[in-house]
Order: sequence, then C-alpha cells, then structure tokens
Amino acid sequence: MYMHGEYTDLLALDVETVAKERSPMNNFRLPYHLIVQEGIFERVDEVMADCVPDMKKKKVIIVTDSNLQTLFGDIIGALQHDFEKSEVYLVQNNYFEDAVALAKYACMNNINVIIGFGGGTVLDLAKYAAFVSKAMYLCLPTTLSNDSLASPVAVLGTEGNARKTFKCTIPDAIIVDVNVITGAPDRQLLAGIGDTISKYTALNDWKLAHTVGNSKVDDFAYMISKMAFNTICYSEELPLKSKDFIKLLTQALVMGGLAMEIAGDSRPASGSEHLFCHALEENFSEQVNVTHGIAVAMGSYGACIFQNRNIGKITRLLKQYKLPVKPSSWGITEEIFVAAWQQAAASRPDRYTILNETDLSYERLAGLYKEMEEVFG
Repeated sequence: MYMHGEYTDLLALDVETVAKERSPMNNFRLPYHLIVQEGIFERVDEVMADCVPDMKKKKVIIVTDSNLQTLFGDIIGALQHDFEKSEVYLVQNNYFEDAVALAKYACMNNINVIIGFGGGTVLDLAKYAAFVSKAMYLCLPTTLSNDSLASPVAVLGTEGNARKTFKCTIPDAIIVDVNVITGAPDRQLLAGIGDTISKYTALNDWKLAHTVGNSKVDDFAYMISKMAFNTICYSEELPLKSKDFIKLLTQALVMGGLAMEIAGDSRPASGSEHLFCHALEENFSEQVNVTHGIAVAMGSYGACIFQNRNIGKITRLLKQYKLPVKPSSWGITEEIFVAAWQQAAASRPDRYTILNETDLSYERLAGLYKEMEEVFG
C-alpha cells in the first residue's frame, strides 16, 4: 500500500495559466465512457475490460480513503485483481502536496492507470495526480455532491485555510453505480443539486464579464451548462434517491464539468455565488462548516438578487428540493454573512461578476440575511 511520500517539487499548474495557453479553437477532450447503471460496480471486471485496453498489462493505483475501503472492500479488491500490479492509496489530506507526491510516485513507478474511488476530496486528488503523471484516469464516484467528477479542475488545499483551483484532466471514463449513490447520505445529493442550481447565476455573471471585455463567452459551453441547470430546473418531481433522479443528477453534473472543459476555464459553472463560497471557506472555516454545494446554492440566492433576475425561480428550486440554505443553520451569523459577501470578490480579483457593480453595503447585506432567514426558516 502506497502512503504519502516526500515528493513535492512538481510544478503547480493553475487553471488561469493553462487557460491562457489554450488555442481558441476546439482544444478540449471528452470522456470515452460514461456509464450510469444499477450494480455496475458488481460487474467491475467487464467494465474495466471495456475501459482499459490490455488491462492485464497495466499498473494501477486506486485512490480512496479508509472509510470507503472498509465499506467497499470487495469492490476495491476486485479492481486490484484486474491489473498486473495494483496499489491502494488512502487519502488522508486533500492538499496540493499530497497530489504532487502521488503524481511523482506514479511517474517513478510507471503507473499506467489512476482510479479515483470516492467523493470530491478523493476524486480531485486522483484527478490532479493523473494529469501531472499523464496516467489514464478513471472516475468511480461514491457521491454526487458537486460537478468535480467530470470537471477539468481540482480544488486542493494549500497553506493555511486557502483552497486553490488547479487545471487538470477530465476522466477517460466515468462509472456511476446507482445503488452506491442511493446509499450515500441525503446531504451529499442535496449538495450536488445546489452546485447545479448555481449555474443559473454563474452563467449570468459570465455574460456580464463578456460585456465588459473581461471574459469571452463560448456559446457551446454556455449551452451545455444551461442544459445542466435545466435538467434539474424543469424535470418532473422525483424522489431524491430514485434511480431516475440519480441518472438525471449525474447527467447534470457531468454536463457542468464538460462545459468547463470546452470553455477552458470554470466560468460556465462559477460566478459570484462561488466567490461567496470561497470567502466562507478561506476566511471563516473555523466558525462555519457548510458543504460546497449548499454554500454556492446559498450564494445563488443573493447573486440572483444582485443581478436583478427572477428570484422566484431560484426560491422555487431551493424549496422544491428542500436545500438547507438558511444561513444560521450552518452557524453563519449576520456579521459573517455580510463579511463573506464583502470579501468575496477578493478571492478571485481577476474574475468580473455582479459583485464589481452592485451595492455591498452592510445595510443591504444585513437585509438580505434577514430575508433568507425568513424565507427559508
């Protein structure tokens, strides 16, 4: 079993730098396989045979964590037996240094395939390591809490409480077992819904940035991201853990990730609502422990008001899916709420959003806080 080594000298590739180097033409890649089925992990041998040519000759690292290894030991064991040589890497921390150490280990040991088996923390680390080492990357999510399963970026911890977005690869294959997802806690699915709802305000911020010359809108990426939002917005009401809804949510999250890949950055999926989330994570992590998807959904309500858009649509969705976006339920006081919005733009000063134009006075933001407490109380 491979554990964290001491290799930390590989170059960090941040998403903004790589995006600037992209050709304006169609310089993007898509997954070769997207499989969403019940019990697919129980047939992992045939799945690997389809996804990985000459798999018996490949060396693989399976990235997971100790809890998932306990819960899904049989599946992980079956994965190991499919390859010539296999190791399990147990994620302890989701830091940049950990991802770099894994990438260097993969390079030095001629690892051909990296499999991410877990939630966002596991998948982001595996994805970045595969990108740096140029290994084939297979994504086997155990939750659907955000669009990281298909996105071309990895969010990793850095010094202090800061989390940074790094450019990386999208998966060669995404394999979702509906039965495994239905066994995950409800809050993780709610977070995935929240991340999808946030596309509504992110796309409007992208258009705004385009009008002032800060960013160029890619029409195809815009369309794909809007389709992701519409998948959740206009679908018939289905039980949260029904097979049909799991498939819809998977499609929506994958489309969000692919929109970012096509655009060359995260603009199709990240606007002022995400800046609010970043401000909470970077400045108030000791007081607030809200999941990413819920935080951006919370931010979407405020961003929608700032953008002077149809707040009724966002309110309906947040209530329909019973997303817990009442700020105080997560320990977010009025003071923290106001400060997070006022500090949000500074978390990505290069990203133009409605926050560059709107009134962020204490009085207005305190009023927004009280409104959300009442609407979602």
